[in-house]
Order: sequence, then C-alpha cells, then structure tokens
Amino acid sequence: MGIVPDDKDWTWVLSQRCPDCGFVAAEVTPAEVAGSLPQLLPRWDAVLRRPGATQRPDDSTWSALEYGCHVRDVFDVFDRRLQLMLATEDPLFDNWDQDQAALDGNYASADPATVRAELLAAGAEVAASFAAVRKEQWQRSGRRSNGSLFTVHTLAGYFLHDVVHHLHDVDG
Repeated sequence: MGIVPDDKDWTWVLSQRCPDCGFVAAEVTPAEVAGSLPQLLPRWDAVLRRPGATQRPDDSTWSALEYGCHVRDVFDVFDRRLQLMLATEDPLFDNWDQDQAALDGNYASADPATVRAELLAAGAEVAASFAAVRKEQWQRSGRRSNGSLFTVHTLAGYFLHDVVHHLHDVDG
C-alpha cells in the first residue's frame, strides 16, 4: 500500500483546535506568522539533518524528507497566494495538488541538504512577506478552487498550522 492522497478539507482548523498538534489557527495574525517562522525553521533544519530522514516510518507515511519537501513547497505556494491577495481583488488561487506535487517533485529521492537550504530560504522569504502585511490589509480576500474563502488573516493561521502540524508529524 502506498501513500494515500490526503483529500480532507483542512479549513476546519480555522474554527477549532487541531486535535493532533493542538494548534489554534484562529488565534494567528499575519504578524505572528512573521515572528513564528524564524523559531520554526531551525526545527525543520534539525529534522532534515537526522540520520534516517529519508526513511519512511511505514509504507503509508511520508519520510521526514518528504514532509520537508512539502513544507518547502507550502512556503512557496502560500507566499504566491499572499502576494496575489495583496495585489488583486478577491483572486481565485490556482489549484495545488500536494500529492501530485510530491510525485512530480520526486520528494522521496530529494537530497536532504538541498531541501534544507531551499526550505530555509523559502521560509525566510514567506516570513518577510507576512511581516510586510499592514493591518488594514488583513481582510483582503482570496478563494481556493474549491470555493473556500480566505482573508489574509485566516490564510496566515491556515498556513502556520500546516507548518506546525507537519513538525508534529515528524516529531520535530
């Protein structure tokens, strides 16, 4: 059995505490994302330096490396979405299939050192993007292809949950 694609709609984390990682996305502001990422990036760096980071714990769970690749790509996707929301009235985001991205990007065979460097750079970049958001921009909106509506404020919490949740997944 391989990795089963995640088809859950995780937007529920915007209204309730995540029972797995304990994160409360509703309490996050864009400014908090900018302040939190510099504390989380060293933890991802340590995870990707572990011996065995390339090994899956079982046949149906990503390795720490694969999770690192995913988070690196999450940084890029959400940075683009944030920039689009700030520059465009109520944009529709391009669909991003995270499972297809894992296959297309061959996450399982990536070089951990390269992924670490890319993840740290992308994390610093998205942190700077969230740091530049002014409070009067927090209610700007954007939509996913499935119709889920986000504001810059809710996007910040949804995004940070993903980063923290996957650290939880890899015991980081």
